[in-house]
Amino acid sequence: MKTILLTNDDGFLSNGLLALKEALSDLARVVIVAPACEKSACGHGLTLNKPLKLIQIQEDYYKIDNGTPADCIYLAMHSLFSSQKPDLVISGINLGSNMGEDITYSGTVAGAMEGVIYGIPSIAISQVLKDSNKNHNDFSLAKQTIRAIVSQIFSSSFPLGDRKLLNINIPNAKESKGYKITQMGYRLYEHSAQKSKNPRGEEYFWLGLHPLRWKNRDNAITLSDFDAIEQGYISITPITLDLTSFDDLHTLQGWIQ
Repeated sequence: MKTILLTNDDGFLSNGLLALKEALSDLARVVIVAPACEKSACGHGLTLNKPLKLIQIQEDYYKIDNGTPADCIYLAMHSLFSSQKPDLVISGINLGSNMGEDITYSGTVAGAMEGVIYGIPSIAISQVLKDSNKNHNDFSLAKQTIRAIVSQIFSSSFPLGDRKLLNINIPNAKESKGYKITQMGYRLYEHSAQKSKNPRGEEYFWLGLHPLRWKNRDNAITLSDFDAIEQGYISITPITLDLTSFDDLHTLQGWIQ
């Protein structure tokens, strides 16, 4: 039997994570290792300044107190899968999209990144929310999508090479127009921090959320993830961990001399 390792950044009780487990449980043995609390926008961080406790909730279901998604995959590989790797790592279903440069902030995508570092085919999957209430969202399309993709991977092979992952975004709909293979769009940010004071008069800041705005690349070779979602398609973007700007290697060599 195949084995799938699941994580997320919304916490071990997230409806998205539970929906992901439900979608895949008859296709493989599903093992969950997820943060004990929400770790949204934590990026690809590991916890190095304090010990972490792997707590078993039930069979094949664990949480890590204050751990990040990357911690979860890291510890799972060293404690639960030290003798044999899982066949697939899936991170999600995230409560909210992960498109454009948001993937650099995303704990969800980081969970999949940690998987590919270990040489495991990995997927990040995120659901566009219909409103700010994260507890009332329909995951039926996301479940159908991940089930179909995992079935195809198990029946053939993972479509990407080393240190590459699939980043999937699901539109806010019960049905889609199909799949689009996309590239990252440019996310437009409106950085805001609301300043206030606590009852002791101490100043603090609360970072704000950003409206989902973007622009397309001048040299775009295919539809962006943002445009695909806006048009009602499921967006699938191949992501590589190699951040080298190859177009600038020659330019930089000439500049440094």
